[in-house]
Amino acid sequence: MSSRSLSLPQGTDHHHQYPIRQELNIVCQTTPLTPPLSPKLGQPPSSRNSTENHNLLVDIATATSDHIDDSSNLAISPLDSMDVDSTEDGHLSPILPKTHRLLEDEKSRLQHAGVRLADFEVRGTLGTGTFGKVLLVRHRGSQNGAQSYFAMKVLRKTEIVRLRQVEHVNAERYILSRVQHPFVVDLFATFQDSLNVYMLMSYVPGGELFTHLRRAQRFTPDVTRFYLATIILALKYLHSFNIIYRDLKPENLLLDSRGYLRLTDFGFAKIVDDRTWTLCGTPEYLAPEIIQSDGHGKAADWWACGVLCYEMLVGYPPFFDESPYGIYEKILNGHIAWPKTMDRLSRDLIRAFLNPDRTKRLGNMIGGPQDILDHPWFRGVDWDALERREINAPIIPRTSSVDDTRHFLHLPLPPADEIPGLTGRERHSTFQQRFDPVAYQFMEF
Repeated sequence: MSSRSLSLPQGTDHHHQYPIRQELNIVCQTTPLTPPLSPKLGQPPSSRNSTENHNLLVDIATATSDHIDDSSNLAISPLDSMDVDSTEDGHLSPILPKTHRLLEDEKSRLQHAGVRLADFEVRGTLGTGTFGKVLLVRHRGSQNGAQSYFAMKVLRKTEIVRLRQVEHVNAERYILSRVQHPFVVDLFATFQDSLNVYMLMSYVPGGELFTHLRRAQRFTPDVTRFYLATIILALKYLHSFNIIYRDLKPENLLLDSRGYLRLTDFGFAKIVDDRTWTLCGTPEYLAPEIIQSDGHGKAADWWACGVLCYEMLVGYPPFFDESPYGIYEKILNGHIAWPKTMDRLSRDLIRAFLNPDRTKRLGNMIGGPQDILDHPWFRGVDWDALERREINAPIIPRTSSVDDTRHFLHLPLPPADEIPGLTGRERHSTFQQRFDPVAYQFMEF
């Protein structure tokens, strides 16, 4: 499970008074989580630690490719063309029309020839995380331009195995190698050496939306609308392939040089036809059905949109506590403190996303994502122009060069022997690696 503390910036922040989360040892678990037995009313925060730990695990990438248009739907009958779920009274209730495509039909866009791990030189460290790090690298054979700098996500294989994340890492590679959308990260190539697996992605210089939100304290409805609309288009695209994202939060949203968002870190993304029961995500953003182990699907992503919308408008999430279980109690209790300054339409939108009954949750009813696009809060949004990136973004990150890292922490470079494939320190031959039992679990890399 992901923890908010993994992406909190260093330094002191007196503007947003909600507790700092301690790093959780569980990255993801498949066993049911027992929900709190006696939820209590959530109390507004009164204080916050001034020192915030930063332990960042991100993908750094940008999408420059054209959007793949949705294919037409084939429906045999009304009931065949929608998922159904049972309501409290036992009746079947339609949830979503089936508008999905098969990801396996999409061609992999990874480069398999002509690019080697040794072709890149390490220029900096952008972030570190639970079992890996993200490096800024430069392709040695390219001119010193924007296309020569990339982000390299480095994951230690033994830690992936120890934390039982092999399936998730392989799924992240499979999904990112086939999806293509303006607001989703690009994956160009993958590699492995005797110690690590590597994912080569575009470098997005603007940093996390989380950082910009903390600097601004909160966003106006217009700024929030711009960012939320891009996220909705990205999720709508992913859901068309039955991909659920499951880790939406400001830390996983990166700003490119034009100020547009890129959805990143697909470590918890999964292809799900109906429901899954794996407990994954960030406590503040978990939907009730995830906490209660009822099985979850696309509706969990729309719940997270409601949490994100609230956090952008208010400056902190609607459900928070010193401990994960305290957060779970407040999510199940459903009490939300509404600032007096929040307008009625914003409240209506957030309430519609945060409906504990997923059969009535915005985005998950019979109209699907189109219900979100048609909501009065989004009136005036030109969705097609937004997807074509024709609208001026509200925040344009300042950068002075293609390798400017001012929006990321300046961390020390990893020792050369920890990234042997990048530094020429590899001691094991390709033949030896092929028969390594750990490497065997990452055959696609």
